[in-house]
Amino acid sequence: MDTEDLKIFLSVAEHLSFSVAAEHVHLTQPAVSKRIANLENELDVKLFDRIARKISLTEAGKIFQSRARTLIHELEVMQSAMRTLQKGPSGSLALAISHHLGLHRFPPLLQEYASRYPDVILDVRFVDSERAYDAIIQGNVDIAVITLAPEPQANVKAHPLWDDPLYYVCSKNHPLAGLDGPELHDLSRYGCLLPSLATYTGRIIKQQFDSHRLALKPVMTTNYLETLAKMTEIGLGWSVLPATLLADNLTVLKIESPLQRQLGVIHHRQRTLSRAAEALLDILQSKSS
Repeated sequence: MDTEDLKIFLSVAEHLSFSVAAEHVHLTQPAVSKRIANLENELDVKLFDRIARKISLTEAGKIFQSRARTLIHELEVMQSAMRTLQKGPSGSLALAISHHLGLHRFPPLLQEYASRYPDVILDVRFVDSERAYDAIIQGNVDIAVITLAPEPQANVKAHPLWDDPLYYVCSKNHPLAGLDGPELHDLSRYGCLLPSLATYTGRIIKQQFDSHRLALKPVMTTNYLETLAKMTEIGLGWSVLPATLLADNLTVLKIESPLQRQLGVIHHRQRTLSRAAEALLDILQSKSS
């Protein structure tokens, strides 16, 4: 049984005339009659009574008419969905972005994505990287662009995108700025401005000091790196910042052991990515360096 047979049957059932139905489906009347006869043979039931040149639906015909309409409708819905797929990604995309990436790296990529795929509705959520991992694991977002965890996380697929060097910095008038070749033990004597030591970036810094058996003296912690940069500029302490936040009025301390974090995109390993998410992942990977 093919869909053309169903459409021919529905036309005959609607008009109760083989000749009129033949005109609507662009076939000859004998061809229509043969199709209906074949359909009745295949189903092993009579669909129409033919009495005195008039036709009417049998009980089986009425049931089949209802089911055939449903089948044709579902087919049309499916075909429409397939045509939509061919046009490109659509629907909604729940996206988590860390604050720093959202300000300094992601806007041009997001602009390109929105330009390419205007049918995608973006649900952008600015969150700490650690919370983004939780959101991915809980299935609350489709994809996240964040600072990657130093170690692999269960059920999370990570795609590294950018190496992000971190620099020890202080204000121009800080005592450390006058040292020639300062070392970590010099920094440990002064108060510092750092992201929370529970964050991935904070842990990277703490691990370096721990490896040298040196203590940190945080005078302020915040996960907003832009705030750390401003507080460092006015001399509240030394800090660690990415290259995107190095300003002219900051002194970069040339520590022998440089720090680095990795920025990237994550999604749940067991979650099938939508075409909208795959399209964003493609753009991110093509622009990474």
